[in-house]
Amino acid sequence: MKKSANKRPAAGRSSGKQFPPAETAAELLLEIGTEELPYQFIPPALQALKDSAERLLKEQRLACGAIRTLGTPRRLVLVVDSLAARQSAAVKETVGPSKAAAFDPAGQPTKAALGFAASQGISVQDLQIRQTPKGDYVFAIKEEQGLPAHHVLTEHLPRLIGGLSFPKSMRWNDTGIRFARPIRWLAALYGGRVLPIEVGGIRAGNRSFGHRVATQRTRRPSQGFRVTGFSQYLKDAERHGVIVDQDRRRQMIVEQLAELARAAKGRLHRDEELLDQAVYTVEWPNTILGGFKPQYLSLPKEILMTAMKEHQGYFSLVDRKGALLPKFLAVTNMKLPNMELIREGNERVLAARLADAKFFFDEDRKVRLADRVDKLKTVTFHQKLGTLYQKTVRMVRLAETLAELLGHRGLINECRRAAELSKADLLTGIVGEFPTLQGVMGGEYARHDGEAEEVSRAIREQYLPRSMEGDLPETQVGKILSLTDRLDTIAAFFWVGIVPTGSEDPFALRRHATAIVRLLLEGDLRLNLAEAVAQATAIVAADGFTPGGSEHDVRQRIIAFIFERVRHYGRTVHGLRDDVMDAALKPAETGPFDLLDVLAKMQALQAITDRPEFDPLMVGFKRAHRLVEKERWDRKPVDPTLFQHPAESQLHGVVADAAHRLPSLLKDGRYAETLDVLVRMKPAIDAFFAGVMVNAEDPAVRGNRLSLLLEVDRLFASVADFSLIMVQGR
Repeated sequence: MKKSANKRPAAGRSSGKQFPPAETAAELLLEIGTEELPYQFIPPALQALKDSAERLLKEQRLACGAIRTLGTPRRLVLVVDSLAARQSAAVKETVGPSKAAAFDPAGQPTKAALGFAASQGISVQDLQIRQTPKGDYVFAIKEEQGLPAHHVLTEHLPRLIGGLSFPKSMRWNDTGIRFARPIRWLAALYGGRVLPIEVGGIRAGNRSFGHRVATQRTRRPSQGFRVTGFSQYLKDAERHGVIVDQDRRRQMIVEQLAELARAAKGRLHRDEELLDQAVYTVEWPNTILGGFKPQYLSLPKEILMTAMKEHQGYFSLVDRKGALLPKFLAVTNMKLPNMELIREGNERVLAARLADAKFFFDEDRKVRLADRVDKLKTVTFHQKLGTLYQKTVRMVRLAETLAELLGHRGLINECRRAAELSKADLLTGIVGEFPTLQGVMGGEYARHDGEAEEVSRAIREQYLPRSMEGDLPETQVGKILSLTDRLDTIAAFFWVGIVPTGSEDPFALRRHATAIVRLLLEGDLRLNLAEAVAQATAIVAADGFTPGGSEHDVRQRIIAFIFERVRHYGRTVHGLRDDVMDAALKPAETGPFDLLDVLAKMQALQAITDRPEFDPLMVGFKRAHRLVEKERWDRKPVDPTLFQHPAESQLHGVVADAAHRLPSLLKDGRYAETLDVLVRMKPAIDAFFAGVMVNAEDPAVRGNRLSLLLEVDRLFASVADFSLIMVQGR
């Protein structure tokens, strides 16, 4: 039996009102009513709806004012102010046959011209001849008058709605349309008049529906309320228990949380992710204060806060010293005459969760972390990469290596022990129940087992930073352990040929690479990253996994991958130009490098590009670079006895002086001074090109001049690849 399309009663047909006159702009209001959407889906859906509307109106030549989107768990709303009543006119130019094919020698139109004119719906006399890079061609020029806005909207709004994508979609009737949840009603009005659109078997009307719980209490289907315009819609929705504007709901929740926190003599533990969840889980927020037994405060507060947040969506309260209070705040989607019933229900559910957490915590501490390590042999890291035990063994070796490369030989024992125990907490009951506590609980259990404080803290910090803006590890051992874990993961996946694509990165390797960049740059770690990558790759190769390429190729791909994240970091954090970053990174592709050193070079290079003499210097340098590159000139000693012009001697002297000064400046990382030396070469380079002809008739003189330019080119190349620098304005 076929499923029938779900339709609301009294969907609201057109009242017979006319659309606005062609010269009058009007408001567009679209509401997509659904079953409850997952809160995570709503913000990206609202952004996508806004972006799609902007793109649609631009493509359809419909001018408008502000475009806004609002949403709750049961509705996505689009409102467009001052939307033009008609498309703007457009001139369409279509190229036809060449002039020679369209007209005979006497200037009379041929069949080709007549056929082209007929196909374009114009007379042959209206064809125009225009000059193009390929010669003279015939053009048909037509001015298209715009269609009324309601015609355009009626055609395209269903596509706009159907084009919205979600992490997971579903089909719910025989129309075959996919959406995050079933669509239950549509309200679509332009200038107060219903647009006759249909999506998923639902025809748009001029009615919306209020809060679901309020409707259920009446025990009868809601007839909803009539929609006439956006301003009135917001007021009527509020009268029916719905705050449509997510910003207003957020403000209400924040105020309610603050008021109840003061009443409980505590402070709110602010959690923006949890606040977003609350905003997009309710249509009318009502916050309640609840509590739990103080005996549970014996548990680490991370367990309590995670249980409240992840399982129940509750906010935690702390005292002035940051200690957790035995109380919580919950944002509900309803207001009953007796809110005590809701509070008691929430407290009962939380009590059960905390009892489970205490049981897991007590049981976990009966087994030492060290005794769990061998059991990692039973846990698969990845089907192509063996077990977590194998990863742990690799991490122990790599942690020792990185500690030595970073100059922390005194921390090798702590790094080795932290790496050995780092993944053992994945087998504990608490982490099985709350995966986000991995590492945190490992550090807690290591401390309980009597491990060194440096080891315990490092295990706790191993997953930091968790995001582009997340906190970094505070300890050196923690930084080394985090770096070890991420380098091993990237090396392992690249070794077996599992590499992120433009659209897919299922193992978050980009996030790991970004963390490596932040650990080195913001953690102030001086590391030869090329050597570190080589060591990580060699350790993975020794495990015998099937390779996806040679060891050298894998190393180069990993370095290129990390450089991609360096560029992203430099662009977003420091505002660096892409060409500047490429110029500084190019020499590092084939040799040892330190990211702190590379960043300092990038910043100095970008700073000097603002000097007025830099662009003219680049013009001279690139001329020299092109000449030696074109000739493929090999290095030959410059012979001063072959100089025929003072400019040759001047440039030779400037090059010799710079070659003497640059090595020590580069070694000390004094890049501003290094680049200043290069900039001071500009007059000599300009004088050389103004005074001599490189391609002299005498082969010896010509070769000597090319050798002099080769010295200039290699001097610049010792600092950065200046051939990649774009001269501004070009």
